[in-house]
Amino acid sequence: MTTGPSPIEMLTARNLECIRGEHRLFSNLSFSVNPGELMFVGGPNGSGKTSLLRLLCGLSLPDNGEIYWNGTDIRKLGVDYRDVMTYLGHLGGIKDDLTAIENLRISCALAGCEIDEDQAADALGQIGLAGREMLPARVLSQGQRRRVALARLLVTRTKLWILDEPLTALDVAAVELIKGILEHNLAKGGMVIMTTHQELVMSTVTVHHLVLS
Repeated sequence: MTTGPSPIEMLTARNLECIRGEHRLFSNLSFSVNPGELMFVGGPNGSGKTSLLRLLCGLSLPDNGEIYWNGTDIRKLGVDYRDVMTYLGHLGGIKDDLTAIENLRISCALAGCEIDEDQAADALGQIGLAGREMLPARVLSQGQRRRVALARLLVTRTKLWILDEPLTALDVAAVELIKGILEHNLAKGGMVIMTTHQELVMSTVTVHHLVLS
């Protein structure tokens, strides 16, 4: 395999450029995220936050530049990169006709992390949905549906989390719960890259801010 510039475990972006139509969202964008670090991606609507996250998880290709995991271009890693990375988009992917348990088990299976019904129920209970596990998603509030999507973070074994607006529609108690989940992952040497419009104070971890314009 062709290796990039970094020999240690980290996610590294080099000179990224993203163009949508005739509009250049960003260019010459470089950064690194190390184990135990959190990076907030900010900027106004339309500045390219979601586009950047899609590049980082390999769903889209940059118009220029490279992204490395452990010094290897993620385009060469393929499924090996997917095995260390969890991506949660801002829509959540929750299906109305499926129960909370079914939604969680299917989303985990699609991500390569199969869990049984008991594991799904336990995760949903931990995230505040005890007693609602067997309800169809259509009867859940927006905040509860978001919790179903976020429950995957409790069962995933990946080191790198890429999260697009994970706090949307959550109440104060749920935000604090998610904060604790993030801090636990970071304390184990995980890495988190996320967008959010809400203030989230993380005093016990190394935090970086990347602002797109």
